[in-house]
Amino acid sequence: MQKLLFHEIHQKSRLSVKEVNDALKEFHLYSSQWSILFCLKQFGEMTQKEIWQYLNVEAPTVTRTLMRLEHSDWIVRKEGEDKRERLVQLSESAKTIVPQIEKRIQEVEEGLLSSLSEAEQEQLIELLKKIGNH
Repeated sequence: MQKLLFHEIHQKSRLSVKEVNDALKEFHLYSSQWSILFCLKQFGEMTQKEIWQYLNVEAPTVTRTLMRLEHSDWIVRKEGEDKRERLVQLSESAKTIVPQIEKRIQEVEEGLLSSLSEAEQEQLIELLKKIGNH
């Protein structure tokens, strides 16, 4: 059963990333970039460390993605109180576009979950949140 569970989670994860990447093409973004923008939209200004810890991604990977986002004017980075600390926030232009992206992602999500009832969708979210929490 566990091998089947891992396989199903992995396959659905790959499908959802593919669908999200397809939807994000019009914004010239990838799902990994969207994950960071979504964090900043949800939580406001964050340190780079807070971002990679929240996303469970290696620090160098987040740093490279942040560099691309900054170059494309999606984010602004500045020094924190400690010179080694970098604070990240959405750029002004990103703040105007992010709601459009959220709407598009919501459409993708609704399509992927259309075979589930509202109650099943809520249950799925709660079950996924339990995985890995010891």
